[in-house]
Amino acid sequence: MKYIKSNLVSQAVGPYSQAVTVGGLVFCSGQIALDEEGHMIEGGVREQTGRVLNNLFVVLKASGSSPDRILKTTVYLKDMGDFAAMNMVYADLLGDHRPARATVAVAGLPKGALVEIDCIAEINE
Repeated sequence: MKYIKSNLVSQAVGPYSQAVTVGGLVFCSGQIALDEEGHMIEGGVREQTGRVLNNLFVVLKASGSSPDRILKTTVYLKDMGDFAAMNMVYADLLGDHRPARATVAVAGLPKGALVEIDCIAEINE
C-alpha cells in the first residue's frame, strides 16, 4: 500500500490521504473545488465540477493512473437540481469513457462545496 500526495492540488482538509494505491488500483478520496492554496473557487456547479474533476485527474496522475482508467466514481451533490449541469461537465471531461457511477444528494459538503467526487481507478501498466 502506498499513500499518494500531490502538491499540485490542495492538501487534504482532514486526517486522510489524497489517494491510496494497492493491488493495481488507486482509491482517490473525494475532491471538492479547491484551488492549490485551499480556497474554494468562484462559480456554480459547472465551474466546481470542472475543478473537482481536474483535481481528481492530478491525483490520478500522481498515483500512476489516468482518467481513462477510472472504474467507478461517486458524485455527491448538495442539490440534486444541479444534476444536469454537473452531468454536462462530467460527460465533457470524461469524453467517451463511461465508468460506473453513483450520484447522491447530501445535506452538506466541506467548505460549502456544491459537488464532491471520489473515484477508484486502475493503475497504468
